[in-house]
Amino acid sequence: MGELAETAESKESRRYRFLLITAVALGTLLNPLNTTMIAVAFARLQEEFQVTYASISWLIATYYVASAVAQPVMGKLGDMFGRKKMFLLGLGLITVASLLAPLSPSFGWLIGFRVIQAIGSSALFPSGMGIIRAVITTNQARSLSIMSVFSSTSAAFGPSLGGFLIQYSDWQAIFLVNFPIIAASLILALRVMPRDKLLTKQTFGDLDIKGIILFTIVIFSWLFFFLSFKDGVNWLLLPVSVLLSWFFYKYEAQRQKPFIDVLFLKQNPNVCFVYLQFILVNIVFYSIMFGIPSYLQQVRHYGGQTVGLIMLAVSGFGVFVTPLVGWWIDRSGSKIPLITGTLFVLAGTLLLLTVHDASTPLAIFSCLAVLGISNGFQNLGLQTSLYTYVSTAETGIASGLFMTSRFMGTILSSSLLGAVFSNNITTAHLHTLVWVCVAISIVMVALSLRMPNKSELESGTE
Repeated sequence: MGELAETAESKESRRYRFLLITAVALGTLLNPLNTTMIAVAFARLQEEFQVTYASISWLIATYYVASAVAQPVMGKLGDMFGRKKMFLLGLGLITVASLLAPLSPSFGWLIGFRVIQAIGSSALFPSGMGIIRAVITTNQARSLSIMSVFSSTSAAFGPSLGGFLIQYSDWQAIFLVNFPIIAASLILALRVMPRDKLLTKQTFGDLDIKGIILFTIVIFSWLFFFLSFKDGVNWLLLPVSVLLSWFFYKYEAQRQKPFIDVLFLKQNPNVCFVYLQFILVNIVFYSIMFGIPSYLQQVRHYGGQTVGLIMLAVSGFGVFVTPLVGWWIDRSGSKIPLITGTLFVLAGTLLLLTVHDASTPLAIFSCLAVLGISNGFQNLGLQTSLYTYVSTAETGIASGLFMTSRFMGTILSSSLLGAVFSNNITTAHLHTLVWVCVAISIVMVALSLRMPNKSELESGTE
């Protein structure tokens, strides 16, 4: 009888874990999905609102900037006032934005609703990760592998899904498709997410408002510097950004309750290296995700359906590999899987150098499949590495900064694409882009090799 009761309890526990992870995962996929899905609607939006391509690109840029700033802010608010509250608030903001965006009377209103959507979706990942880390204390990597599929790998499905919606409906469907996902996440969240614990009484006065404002200014300064790469580098912004970053560091270092604990980051360089490597991962990932479709359409003259099928190599292989990587990390730690993943990145980028004007779609698909495998390693490996260095109480802010690193990498990839493809897209230009990605991949391998292994981390905590 005791064994039967234990088995039933175990099944109930597994079911609860599955529902909790699903609730969070469904919410967190909204940010990466909406980041990439709208890219295929540019032509329709230009026609609808009678604006230039340069104006349309602000739909992407503003979403990146809002997400980069809002991720750590919403993570901090979740740590302070309750993660379930912030998760539900995030779903509410996305609901409002997705409902109103299709009714936008002008292009400016559409940008505004996209910013609200970005802020809302930015609350979901850090709050959700904080809840999962607090509730699920064993075999976390396997749980996080599911999260990784939804939070990162799902971005690769955006262009394919967006193209399908545009072909059979119109640009409004890109916002309306969010509602089934929102509804499912909301129902599960209300049902399975634990209530927020009673925290020590905190008010918005305890929030480092000046630190948040300074952080926002620093992010904007660096982002405008990176974005200037497209039209000629604005070198004046470089010393300005460095100076603002130094001022932000000095201010936060003197705060008792800083928005970002810069002294903790200074004392824990491994955390900083995780963020740096995640920036590099996303430079390569998004350079390929946006660069290859442009090459295939403009140089090889493939149709949208063919391009979508080829690009599924990146997302599809990542989805299949990620759960296996989670099992591996639970057994051996993050270091060896992460090294393996960076070697796949290096191999995949080198293989893309073999692409030429007569390469078949199958050959290009095969090269991208190697990069898809690497995607399954990188996101999960870096995420689990990060959580070995930060406490459960710091999960919200740490997760927020992790996603800010992702958007910094995305902005840099946009700058790289603008610099390489500014005048024309040819196979030679594609190879230039790939060579830059090869160099970045070598740096990623070096960063993975310096990471402590599992035994070193365990001995350090004793």
